[in-house]
Amino acid sequence: MRLTRAALTVAATALTPALLFSAPAFAGGTSTTAAVATPATTATGIPVGDMSDDDLRVAVLRILGAAQQNNDKAVVRAASAALDDGSPEALRAFLETGYRQAQAEDDRVAIARMLADPTTSPAVRAAAQKALDDGSPEALRYFLEHGRYEVDA
Repeated sequence: MRLTRAALTVAATALTPALLFSAPAFAGGTSTTAAVATPATTATGIPVGDMSDDDLRVAVLRILGAAQQNNDKAVVRAASAALDDGSPEALRAFLETGYRQAQAEDDRVAIARMLADPTTSPAVRAAAQKALDDGSPEALRYFLEHGRYEVDA
């Protein structure tokens, strides 16, 4: 069992740079984790329900590695809890809903930090507040990935 976990950790660590380099980069240290809006499939396109136990672990480990790089504390906490539980049900639950919810929590924190920054322009503040008022994970992610740049353009 320990050998399997070690092998999965090594595999996930080896694959993490490919995931990170394929994601768009943003200034200011915000999260670059995409796929929040598509929890039913992983980066490989395999539906979560069709994944083997090992594939589930690798997918969660990949997300964990990216979240650690991005300093996404809620995602790290949720992914670690799913891996600590270790059951396929916990891993599937994280991939299907837990990741999206944890990423939304991290996105709220990133937006709150932008609002607290005195150098943030009034237009970006208004767009950030609109995203927070909407509250959906998709609105929060869209603002961080696109909206804040569209407003200042």
